[in-house]
Formats: sequence, structure tokens, C-alpha cells
Amino acid sequence: MPIFLGIDGGGSQTSCVVGDENSVLGRGMAAGSKVIRVGEAQAREALATAIRQACTVANVNLAQIDRACLGLAGAARPEISALVRRLVSELVTGEIEVVGDTVIALEAAFGSGAGVIAIAGTGSIAYGRGPDGQTARAGGWGFAISDEGSGHWIGRAAVAAVLRAHDEAESEAANPPLLTKIMKSWHVETRERMALAANASPPPDFSALLPAVLSAADAGDTLARTVLTQAGTELAAVAKIVIRRLFPDADSVPVAMSGGVFRNSALVRQVFYNSLRSEYPNASVIATVIEPVRGALELARKAARQGAGT
Repeated sequence: MPIFLGIDGGGSQTSCVVGDENSVLGRGMAAGSKVIRVGEAQAREALATAIRQACTVANVNLAQIDRACLGLAGAARPEISALVRRLVSELVTGEIEVVGDTVIALEAAFGSGAGVIAIAGTGSIAYGRGPDGQTARAGGWGFAISDEGSGHWIGRAAVAAVLRAHDEAESEAANPPLLTKIMKSWHVETRERMALAANASPPPDFSALLPAVLSAADAGDTLARTVLTQAGTELAAVAKIVIRRLFPDADSVPVAMSGGVFRNSALVRQVFYNSLRSEYPNASVIATVIEPVRGALELARKAARQGAGT
């Protein structure tokens, strides 16, 4: 029986699934493997860890893998896809396909059908396929200028929010709970040192602040909830751009969500849904947050079936 492997290589996390033609047999998780973010050495280690873990759980030998599909940001760049293919080929001898992270997410959500998916993990992007098969994207142009609503965007916006709150406060002693959580996360003792850390070169990992923002929001912190509300609004805005391009006259627009920001924040999901439906009441939003790695596995299966002429 053929064995397939799917990988979602994100900036903060690498997910791997091993399966046969019908079932998922094993899963593996590791640190981020987005080469342009973590470098070749960490990407190699993360990919190897996730693959070996999934194969161990599935009781599958690496040599049994017939075909693998990897989805990752930056795959459109030939040098990136070639590097990742080489790293995986150090372990997997079967056929290896490298595609964009948007491709596997769309596959996981809608298969070959039409729809729009908003992805919000370390970075963010909206991507879709129209009824006529045309595709479009919005956002996802990198941390410095785009990636609205992403984990990185939320972390940076949270730091900016607490500093603005300090500037506007009537008392120097006023410290919002969000400030305390950010300083604890970054292991700094003062607001000034937090600002220095935020402005360091190279810049810090703002996405690592996402748990602190979520925790503060759950505790009722107004600043944290405002940041997450803005994130949901921004993610809806980029999804709307794709909808306008691909579904100008459609009676129904299938929409899905993917990524850690959506998965971990009910507030972001609700704001995204409300904002989208206010302009597109015909949008049908899938409530479950999509696992892109399942799309990678399915693309590996499809490629095998096409190769067999079935």
C-alpha cells in the first residue's frame, strides 16, 4: 500500500502527517522550518524531527514513503523550493513536491473547489480560487510592510499599544496588565528596556508575544482585546479584497480560516466573521479552523493517482 507524507512548514511550527490512501497514520510536530526566517540549519533539524516523529507514530519506515508534499511560504522562489526539496530528500527517497503554504491550505479547506481562505500564523495572507478557476491573493508581503493580523503584527501592535497608553496616562504608575505580561515574556524589568528590545536590530520575534496578548485579553485587558479586535478586522479586510476579485456576483462565497491566531483566539474569529458578513452576507464561513497539513497530504495522494493515470 502506498504511503504519503504531508508537511506544513511554518515560521513558528512544522506539522507533518503520514498516511495511506485513506487514513492518517501518524503525526509529528517540530519548531519552525520557514527557511527565510529560521535559516537552513534549523529548517533541516525541524523537518527531520517532524518527519521522524510522524513515521515513528505511524510505524512506517522512511524508505516506505512513496510521495511527499511540502507547503511553505516562499516556495514560489526557485532557490527556496530547491533547498527544501534537498533537505527533505536527505530522509525521503520518494517523489517530493514543494508548493506554497496557501496552496495546501486551500486544498485542505475546499479541495479543488472554489473558496477563500485567510491564513494567520506568524505571518498572514488571504488566498482564493474563484468559480472559474482563477486565483488571487492579498496581503502576505512580509513583516515590515504587511502581514496584517498575524502573530507578528499582533505582538508589535501590542507593544505599541502599551507605550501609547503610557504616554496618555495621567499617572506614571499606571501599568496595564498587558505591559506586565509583555515584559515578563521578554524578560525585561522596565518599560524603557522593553522599548529598547522592540527596536533592536535584528528585530525581536514579535510573534512570540502572541500568548501574552491572548492571556491578557482572556483576563479582560482592554488594550489586548483592542489589538485582537484590530487583527480580526485587518484579516477580514484582506479576505474581502480576494472576494471582490474572485466572487463579484456569486450567490455564495465559501470562506475558511487557518493558522494559530485564528485557532487560539475566539475574539479574532468572531470579529473576522462579523466584519466579513457585514459586507458579504452571502459568505459561508467554515467554523472549524483548517489544518493545512491535511491539504499537503491530500495533494501527495492526488499526484500519485494522476501519475498512475487514475
